[in-house]
Amino acid sequence: MSIQIPKPPGLESLKALGIHPRNVNKEHEESLSFLDRIALKITVVVGTMGFFLLIALWTFIWTGYNMIASLFPKLGIRPFDPFPAFVAYLLISNVVQILLMPLIMVGQNLQGKHAELRAENDYQINLKAEKEINMIISHLEYQNSLLLMIIENQGVNHEEALKMITKNEAEIRKILSSQENQEPANITSDMKSAES
Repeated sequence: MSIQIPKPPGLESLKALGIHPRNVNKEHEESLSFLDRIALKITVVVGTMGFFLLIALWTFIWTGYNMIASLFPKLGIRPFDPFPAFVAYLLISNVVQILLMPLIMVGQNLQGKHAELRAENDYQINLKAEKEINMIISHLEYQNSLLLMIIENQGVNHEEALKMITKNEAEIRKILSSQENQEPANITSDMKSAES
């Protein structure tokens, strides 16, 4: 029985894949303009709990002071934005919202672009890993063919060799599964006793 030996993949074919790791974080950072950086910083700051607490504190102080000053004139403090209208507060809040909304959207678009770059880079890495795995499998098949050829040259029947390999593999798996929690030295001694 003659065995066909496939050509083994070499290091050249691995280099020919041509997929090199990229630092997409650095690429994204370098592609940002000055205004993009400002939009991103504002998006990051506005999206924090600290900013929320600052707005809540400002609202509480503003409305609290004006409510107390409006409801209790005997205290002698004058409201600068009388209760219940809070006209100045609403005007300032709306202006802040109008200014922040487009900046946050720009920042989110930039963050989305960055996420797309990372996803594309992950895809390229996975593609390269798949090609490398296929090359490793091809190389293992080549080694298997060589081993079978050596076994045949030694006068051992192909089927008998496969049975021996399968039997030993089952014994090794049994030993490893029963000794999962033991120290490596005990596993080695059990494997040696099984071989003898």
